[in-house]
Amino acid sequence: MKIVIAPDSFKGSLSSLEIIKIIKKEIIKIFGDAIITEIPIADGGEGTIEALLYESDGKIINHIVTGPLGRETEAFYGVLGDAAIVEMAECSGLTLLTNSERNPLYTTSIGTGQMIKHVLDEGIRKIYIGIGGSATNDGGIGAMQALGVRFYDKYNNMVEQGSGEDLIKIDKIDIDMLDDRIKNCEISVMCDVINPLTGKSGATYVYGKQKGGDEKTLDALEKGMLGYEEKLNKIFDSEISRHPGAGAAGGMGAALLGFCGAKLISGIDAVLQLNNFSEKIKGADLIITGEGRVDEQSAYGKAIEGIAKYAEKEKTPVVVIAGGLGKGYEKIYEIGVSAIFAIQNRPMSLNESMMEAEKLIGSTVKNIFSFLKTMKLE
Repeated sequence: MKIVIAPDSFKGSLSSLEIIKIIKKEIIKIFGDAIITEIPIADGGEGTIEALLYESDGKIINHIVTGPLGRETEAFYGVLGDAAIVEMAECSGLTLLTNSERNPLYTTSIGTGQMIKHVLDEGIRKIYIGIGGSATNDGGIGAMQALGVRFYDKYNNMVEQGSGEDLIKIDKIDIDMLDDRIKNCEISVMCDVINPLTGKSGATYVYGKQKGGDEKTLDALEKGMLGYEEKLNKIFDSEISRHPGAGAAGGMGAALLGFCGAKLISGIDAVLQLNNFSEKIKGADLIITGEGRVDEQSAYGKAIEGIAKYAEKEKTPVVVIAGGLGKGYEKIYEIGVSAIFAIQNRPMSLNESMMEAEKLIGSTVKNIFSFLKTMKLE
């Protein structure tokens, strides 16, 4: 039996590689001669570099950048062939802050821009940027400042901090000093959301709360974002702010689209393509995947949907292990998933489930493969 293990992380609990280890251990106990292919999965957020460089000849480059609240932080990017993979979560991510520090008024994406600049300094011109897991709602102005864009207030003073609260100060944008090397780059932004920059479905109101913003803060940020949107659309002579994904990562999507000429691509599609996923699953009898929460959105542009598309071409069944199930989870049956198993074995809180995830995943996998053993599917 050939089995592919390709889970996404259970965010806040276990990494993709940790989950693979748990699943593999239980399978080997039951099917000792199984041929197992391990493929860590990510969709452009935290863990993307790890997933892409696993068992490859890629390398990690470390670099000191400015974190979301101005502290120096050691971050890294990956190099795979002629391409660099940058994670916004590494440079400007929520995980770099304590819960009490989270406030999108004061966080900046400058570190992400500094990392992109370092990639350019290394002579790399093909860049993949994963923008999931950001702590910012600054419209990407921090990152763009690091790349040479200048933002001025109505008194012609340069807006230097590049945080969310600085958006409302912006009166003029000068792109004359934007790093010339950007023109010769192929920049792909790994993004799995389609939100515009502003409005009720935009960056601020959809994602600002999870970044620490209260109602008053969100209203202030949206006011600043609306002014920024007007200037962006004027500079680039288009409705760039309405482009699907422009609101991703607190507006970083719009900044990369406009100032850097980037293209937005599905995060999971990029990871699977760069991972040569289609070749790795050939001849597999089963693909086992999973993520922390499976709901209706899992069927649209998330890891499970991407994996199911490849599996359908090979006519390979897909089994999903979920940390929890949300509204509309049944939708994933419509994209080719054969079975879904939630790991909870009794009524429990989210915190309990996360704390016991290793044990619960192991037990779930044991049940699945014990059943397969009785069906004599060796």
